[in-house]
Amino acid sequence: MRKHLLLLWAVWAITLPLFAQLTIKVTAIPANTPPGAQIYLAGTPNTWNPGDPGSILAPAANGAYQIVLNVAAGEVKFKFTRGSWATVEGNAAGSYLPDRIIQYNGSAQTVNLTILSWEDLGSGGSGTASANVFVLDEDFGMPQLNRNRKILIYLPPDYATSGKHYPVLYMQDGQNLFDENTSFSGEWEVDESLNELFGNGDDGAIVVGIYNSAFRLDEYSPWVNPQYGGGQGDEYTDWMVETLKPYVDANYRTLSGREHTGIMGSSMGALISLYAAIEHQDVFGKVGIFSPAFWFAGNSAYTHVSTTGKEQHIKFYLLAGDQEDNGSVVEDLNAMYNTLSNAGFTDEELFLLTHNDGQHSEWYWAREFPDGYEWLFSNSTATPTGEESPVMRVRISPNPADSVLRLELPIGLIEPMLQIYAFDGRLIQPPTLIRGNEVNVSYLKRGAYIFNILSEGRVLNSQKVVIAE
Repeated sequence: MRKHLLLLWAVWAITLPLFAQLTIKVTAIPANTPPGAQIYLAGTPNTWNPGDPGSILAPAANGAYQIVLNVAAGEVKFKFTRGSWATVEGNAAGSYLPDRIIQYNGSAQTVNLTILSWEDLGSGGSGTASANVFVLDEDFGMPQLNRNRKILIYLPPDYATSGKHYPVLYMQDGQNLFDENTSFSGEWEVDESLNELFGNGDDGAIVVGIYNSAFRLDEYSPWVNPQYGGGQGDEYTDWMVETLKPYVDANYRTLSGREHTGIMGSSMGALISLYAAIEHQDVFGKVGIFSPAFWFAGNSAYTHVSTTGKEQHIKFYLLAGDQEDNGSVVEDLNAMYNTLSNAGFTDEELFLLTHNDGQHSEWYWAREFPDGYEWLFSNSTATPTGEESPVMRVRISPNPADSVLRLELPIGLIEPMLQIYAFDGRLIQPPTLIRGNEVNVSYLKRGAYIFNILSEGRVLNSQKVVIAE
C-alpha cells in the first residue's frame, strides 16, 4: 500500500506542471474606458484574435480584471483590446505600445499589469492631426483576410467648398502619418506638409491612411520569410484594389484613373507598395518607396519586377539613407533601381535619392515626404467634374497676386459670380456678381484663398489664389 501511494505521489508530482496555470490580472484601466466595455487578450495563446470571445477578462476583486491561461512554459506575447485592433491598448501617451512579453516558467504564476491607455481614445490630449483628417471607418471590412481595419482619410482644405475631384494616395502604417499620439516613433506630418503645400499653390490630393495591425509582417509581404512570417500580401493587395479603392472612389470625389492613383510606404510598407504597383499596373501609376525592407523577401521582389516587366507608365520615387543598416538599404535600393530600369521603366519614371544622414525613422520620412509627393503628383492635379465643362476655360491671373486679379471667363457665361473662402474654410466674400475682367483684392491679407466662380448657383471653377503682399 505504501509503495502504491508513493507511486501515485510521484506521478502527481511529475504531471503537476502540465496543469499549472498563468493568471494575468489587470489592476487598473484608463479613466476614459467606455462604461461596460469588455477587455480582451489577443496574443500567442489565441493566434492574435483581438475579439476572441474565449479571451475576455473576467471581473475580479477591487475592480480588477483577470484571465487564466493554460499555456506551455515559454514566451507568451499579447496585448489587451476592447474587441478589435482599432481599440488596442496604448502607452502612457496614448500611442503605440509594443507587444507585452511574459517568460512563463510553467508553474502556477500570477502577473499583475496596468492598462495605460487606449490608442483610439488617446491619453486625453487633443492629438496633432489637422482638422481635415477624418476617420473613414474604425472597422473597415477586409473580406479577403476576414479582418477589420481602421482607416483614416485626409481631405484637401478646399474639399468642402469646391466641386473638384482629386488624385489619391494610399499609404501604409496609417497610425504614423498624421498624429503624434498614435505614431510608433514620431509622425510623418503628412497633413501639415500637404496643407502647407496647398497654401503655396498645390492643387491637393486625398490621402487614405491604412492602419497596420499585429498581422503587419504577414500582410506586407506576399512572400514568406522563414523567421518572420509573411505570405498574405496577395490578399492584402487584393483588398486594397477590390474593396478599399472602390469604396473610396464611390464615396469621395476622386480622380480614379491609374494616372492619378498612388501608393506609398516605408520599410515593410514600401515592400508591399512596390509589389501592389507592379502586380496592378492598371490601378497604380505612382509609387513612393521609402527605406524598403527588400531583405525580408530575399530576391523575390527583384524577380517579381523582372518577370512581370513594364506594362504601364509608372513613376517610382526611391528613397533611402546611408545610416540604415550600415548602408545595406541603399545598396538594395540601387539594385531595385537597376532592376526597374532593366524591366523597361525609363529614366523619366525613376527617381532615386539617398542621404548621408538618412535613418530608418519617421523623422527622416517626414522630412522627405513633401518632395516625394510633389515629384510623384507633378502631372496629376485636382480637376472639376467634367472635362468638357466651361470650368476648364476659366483663368485667374496673376497667381500669386498683389492687389488686382484678371479673370478670363468663358463667353456666354450667365451672371458669373465670385465667392472667396479663406484657407481655413471661413467665408470671406459671399457670391458677388462679377463686373468686368478685373477684381480688386487689395483688401485681402497675405495668405492663401479659395476663389470659386459660380454661374446659375453652380460652382464652375475653384482655384487657389495666393496673395503675396
